[in-house]
Amino acid sequence: MEKYLVPVKCQPENPKPKRRISPWIWSTIELTGRIVSEYRHNLSGLLMQSYSEIGVFNHFYHIGGRKCPTHKTRLATDGNTGGPFIKRGISAVNFDNKGVYLVSVTKSGCLTVHDFEALYCQSNDSLKLGLGEDESKHVLHTSLNQNLDAVRWNPANQDEVACASTESNKVLIFDIGYFSIKPIEVLRAGSITSIFGSDIRRGLCDIAFTTIDGSRMIASDTLGIVNVWDRRMNVFPCIELTTVSPSTINSIQISVDNQIIFGGGKDGIVHVWDLRGGRTSTAFQSNKVFRHPPLTSLKLASMLGEIESLKAQSEIVAKEIHSINLNPSCPYQLAFHLDDGWSGVLDMHNFQVTHVHCPPPAWLNGSNTSTDMLYLRKPSWLPTNSVYVVGSPSDSGIHMLDFYPSTSSPCHVNYNEDFQNTAETNQPSKQNRFIPLSKGVTACAAHPLNSTVVAGTKDSALLMVSQKKASVN
Repeated sequence: MEKYLVPVKCQPENPKPKRRISPWIWSTIELTGRIVSEYRHNLSGLLMQSYSEIGVFNHFYHIGGRKCPTHKTRLATDGNTGGPFIKRGISAVNFDNKGVYLVSVTKSGCLTVHDFEALYCQSNDSLKLGLGEDESKHVLHTSLNQNLDAVRWNPANQDEVACASTESNKVLIFDIGYFSIKPIEVLRAGSITSIFGSDIRRGLCDIAFTTIDGSRMIASDTLGIVNVWDRRMNVFPCIELTTVSPSTINSIQISVDNQIIFGGGKDGIVHVWDLRGGRTSTAFQSNKVFRHPPLTSLKLASMLGEIESLKAQSEIVAKEIHSINLNPSCPYQLAFHLDDGWSGVLDMHNFQVTHVHCPPPAWLNGSNTSTDMLYLRKPSWLPTNSVYVVGSPSDSGIHMLDFYPSTSSPCHVNYNEDFQNTAETNQPSKQNRFIPLSKGVTACAAHPLNSTVVAGTKDSALLMVSQKKASVN
């Protein structure tokens, strides 16, 4: 009988106690109704593990019974792997504040407003049966006959959506409450006269509304200027926020108090403007155009070079900034994404890079980097958990990055991996996750309530990434 017995391992007299989550945490949650941020961070690993692709919606739509321009472009380029990718793909996606509507724009010039609930309900069938999106559920679908590069909802008026193009100096504002495919308002950025006397047309790269009211509109352009409009006064800007060099500003963000504007440039510099400085307070009450230099300009390459562990492994050179995003759950964290695929966080309290994620270079996997240069990748934060979602530059999929504002984040520059691995704990492991998808991703948007991720792709499809659905019997 002895051979069937399992020997009992001897326990040390004073075993090392395991670090555990406070036994009172659930009582605290029940009493206050609030989840402690550290506890939420401990569960973020489980959250990221639950995500997968649950829906695919190809842009095979029609306008007036005929194939839309994006539909035609995709059919023309499908099967031609050696052909050009110009004017193809989704360039931006955005949710409204309540997550009721989703808007997308394409390089081929299509503006589409989707009903998110209808889209979500069709996701299972789109993946299993290959069915497309029900076009009758579209709130708006129109072609503007120019490539579209930016789109944004007005937070003060959820019926208004604005879009812009690098080929035009106009911001087109639509009201989905009207049964019209024409914009209700067009804002214009003025042209600049060159030394030879000819006008230089500005293209607009990114747009944003202030949350105070729907009257102030902001857009960055290809000449290194951020234009600020007061829609109650004029269709032309009342403030121009300038930079030292005329480098394209690809992405802009507005602080929660609507006073600070951040701009990420093609030259790898983050510019910061304060609308409270100088004569800005009177600018909205005057017909003159006021010009203001930045409060400060931060060169990311120099800041990354100050990280010794990173500098020892790689040569730090200036890279184009594709996108910047403020963390909705931690407003002083400004995330950035560069054209080489690197992502990180700039702490705006001390102007230091605190988090960095450096994926393998695209050429290592044999990816065609020349076609990727046609797209500006636009990541998104999840509304909670400080998780940053970004499309991979070399693979078909998205990275979910743990950018929690603490050294316990695996992306933190002071993260001690040896300590985290040897610490005995029953908490879920904190790590980043790569989610493979069926298509290459260009832009991401996270639902403001349930954290579902909708990703736009290089072939103009929409992918839905979320927890898998389960039937209840």
